[in-house]
Amino acid sequence: KMTLFPQLLTGKYRDTQTSITDSSAVYRVSSDKSGNVTLIDLPGHESLRLQFLERFKAAARAVVFVVDSVAFQREVKDVAEFLYQVLVDSTVLKNAPALLIACNKQDVTMAKSAKLIQQQLEKELNTLRVTRSAAPTSLDGSATGGPAQLGKKGKDFDFSQLPMKVEFVECSARGSKGEEGDADFEGLEKWLAKIA
Repeated sequence: KMTLFPQLLTGKYRDTQTSITDSSAVYRVSSDKSGNVTLIDLPGHESLRLQFLERFKAAARAVVFVVDSVAFQREVKDVAEFLYQVLVDSTVLKNAPALLIACNKQDVTMAKSAKLIQQQLEKELNTLRVTRSAAPTSLDGSATGGPAQLGKKGKDFDFSQLPMKVEFVECSARGSKGEEGDADFEGLEKWLAKIA
């Protein structure tokens, strides 16, 4: 994610480090309509990401959720947990910003496809939904006021059940030859042009 942000803005590869603050910049949409979008890169560290999301979620017209396609298999539970928290947030549900799940690092041989990532996220989010809906009730039998229900009750979860439009793209911030290669985020650029 940290590599994708500057690459998208400057077109040049740059080594980056994990940040503990947000970064923002104006992105010029490369389409016939001359539009600009302010991009805000939130820190991905577990202890900070929800606090930064809290700060920006009300104004967000769209959300790009970046997934490491190589590490996805071993991180699927953590990825789904964070995505679940975003998707059941009352402000996010009310505003229903467009959501893009960018499956990064597609240049690496072991990367999972966007289709597989979508299927596994839906399965994991369904499991989270089931376990969360079995939340304890109070002594008088009333349910404790928890977050909103994810998806349609009585059906396995899939992204089409959400109030926002969800799309998946495959991308690579580094390109096939590392820093010398061409990055591939055409799908991300097209999506940004569409929501601008």
